[in-house]
Amino acid sequence: MKIGIAVGGYDRRDIESAAAFVVEAERMGAAFAWSAEAWAQDAATTLAWLAARTERIALGSAIMQISARAPSMTAMTALSLHALSRGRFILGLGASGPQVVEGLHGVPWRAPLTRLRETVEIVRMACRGEKLRYAGKFHALPRPGGEGKAIRLDHPPARIPVFLATLAPKSLEYTGAAADGWLGTSFSPDHAEAHLAPLRRGAEAAGRRLGDIALHVACPVAIGDDPEALIAARKPAVAFNMGAMGSARTNFYKDAFARAGYADDANAIQRLWLDGRRDAAARRVPDAMVARFGAFGPPETVRERFRRYRDAGIDALTVRLDEADNNARLAKLERILDLARGLDSEAGGPPAGGATSAATRPTE
Repeated sequence: MKIGIAVGGYDRRDIESAAAFVVEAERMGAAFAWSAEAWAQDAATTLAWLAARTERIALGSAIMQISARAPSMTAMTALSLHALSRGRFILGLGASGPQVVEGLHGVPWRAPLTRLRETVEIVRMACRGEKLRYAGKFHALPRPGGEGKAIRLDHPPARIPVFLATLAPKSLEYTGAAADGWLGTSFSPDHAEAHLAPLRRGAEAAGRRLGDIALHVACPVAIGDDPEALIAARKPAVAFNMGAMGSARTNFYKDAFARAGYADDANAIQRLWLDGRRDAAARRVPDAMVARFGAFGPPETVRERFRRYRDAGIDALTVRLDEADNNARLAKLERILDLARGLDSEAGGPPAGGATSAATRPTE
């Protein structure tokens, strides 16, 4: 079981402190650093900065929003980061949601899966060193009737893993069929088939196995002797996902919890949030919507939860560390890494650190 860290928030911390945290996390054995992109920092700039400061840790975008860039620019950015990181870059892509796509980027929220598929196909064409000739529903290269010509990017061809952040069933099937890896959220090892079944269908339809895809999921972790308090502290974040991470009509996080068996709870929490009753929305979150979607409690409980993720087929857990200072963040990360290494010792597998693995460079 490998451990990755989520990187971001240097609007609230100085950039030197953020970089120092990743450098130390690499030394401790964290295998991946994932840079987010919502409505604050972009994903790529952070990774370029970290590429100059680190040596081994894999650096990934989680995610680059496909609505924010033309596919050819996504490819140029990916190839640039591949070169700057000396081959450690993983291109994580996702469609985001209608509030960001239409509100921030001014792009219509229409056929997101088609847009994602076209982006992946154009990016891979560019990374193979081909001239960009493409006729899709949303992207046409060169533009018909114009003065453009098919252009080959001025980069050596490169094999860059493409990971997709998907939640809806059809998008999960496409991920299983086409991606090198999956960046999962709202995942519970206790309800794993809610996500893994469509991933498996897509993989098998494409002549692949689910094991051909690197499975990385976000895992909230809190270690302590009072599980009830730790679970209660997490509930506002779950309510935020149900109410704010999407519109009233389109919320992939809420839908994922619904498919795992929490439809009534998720809908009730969303209604409270949208009515402006955010404290009530947090109180409405049942303990199971926290406890079964992360690892909370004493070390032995957290280790057992990690074991559940591993046994469900998950290759790597991505943890977000929001402690106020680096010392506290690193102390928590050290405990998490020790618990993950304990699982590898049980199974006789490789250690929980290091970036060179099938989960980093899966075959196409």
